[in-house]
Amino acid sequence: MKKLLLPLVAIIVVTAIGWNYLSIPRAAHWSEDELRLIASLSLDALPPLSPDPSNRVADDPAAAELGHRLYFDTRLSSNGQVACATCHKPELMFTDGLPLAVGVGIGPVHTPSLVGLAYSPWFYWDGRKDSQWAQALAPLEAKHEHATDRIQLLQLLSTDSDYRVMYEDIFGELPVVSNLPKTGTPEGDEEQLANWNTLDTGTQRAISEFFANLGKAIAAYERKIMPGPGRFDEYITQLATNPAETEALNNTEIAGLRIFIDKGQCVSCHNGPLLSNHEFHNTGVLAVSGTMPSMGRYDGVRTSRNDPFNCLGEFSDATTAECTRVTLRPGCERSGWRDENADTEKHIANRALYARRADVDS
Repeated sequence: MKKLLLPLVAIIVVTAIGWNYLSIPRAAHWSEDELRLIASLSLDALPPLSPDPSNRVADDPAAAELGHRLYFDTRLSSNGQVACATCHKPELMFTDGLPLAVGVGIGPVHTPSLVGLAYSPWFYWDGRKDSQWAQALAPLEAKHEHATDRIQLLQLLSTDSDYRVMYEDIFGELPVVSNLPKTGTPEGDEEQLANWNTLDTGTQRAISEFFANLGKAIAAYERKIMPGPGRFDEYITQLATNPAETEALNNTEIAGLRIFIDKGQCVSCHNGPLLSNHEFHNTGVLAVSGTMPSMGRYDGVRTSRNDPFNCLGEFSDATTAECTRVTLRPGCERSGWRDENADTEKHIANRALYARRADVDS
């Protein structure tokens, strides 16, 4: 029996290897419409990044350099151990590979990638932030992420000579920190809020403007985090230039691509060069046992409209006419609960886990 089993196993293994790596099917198996659709998924079709009118330093190299230093600085946290790069690790495609984000505490969802994120019109799973700089601010004061606050951050930059020079060269003079409490924010705990309320309106505004500028500098760096071409992009190039030699993908992967654009209709949401339409969709993923389902985009729209750091806010550099994302059409806030932003799938194999709660591991 064993003598019969070994040859059978060998035949199965050889067949599997042959299926994956033999050179068929070829371009002749794709229709003209399919070829055009596949070509639209190539990074070569990615347009130049549009300016962010709400951030005047979005493409300023000096701001990007400041943002780069802030991004990797663990002093931007209450315990001195958490930086933006703690969860968004460059070596993991700017994620952390964990089921749930871990900063000062444990977050409710997993860490999404920052690669190509600057192309998205909305940020967070529910789109509650309308710019990359506004999004960059939220983790700094979130209790489970950096758990610091805007006054503590002002104290840090005021006492660090390098930061002070870099900041003031870009944004002008830092607010005066003398006589300020050691901690304070309108979004904090009772002590932080009480300290914040001891400040006059002008001081509060100056500190919040400084805080917004930190977000703008971090966003200037994050706008430079872009995807590079992978084997899929190489395959698309081969289809266009030398269809007789399309070896970048194996047969199983090509079969998966056919499902992706045809019967599976994954491409309905995951389309374009970043494999995302940047819209919101009801994924059908059930809530975590024992928790209420997320209200998704329904809450996201409301939060975005009330955000003091949104495009229409006083800390934005945009005109009202340029803030089309916040001035939403009537009724769009009734898009329904459980709607979530379609994440980009570029280089997704390098940044498991998957889904908003990261409860899908393959």
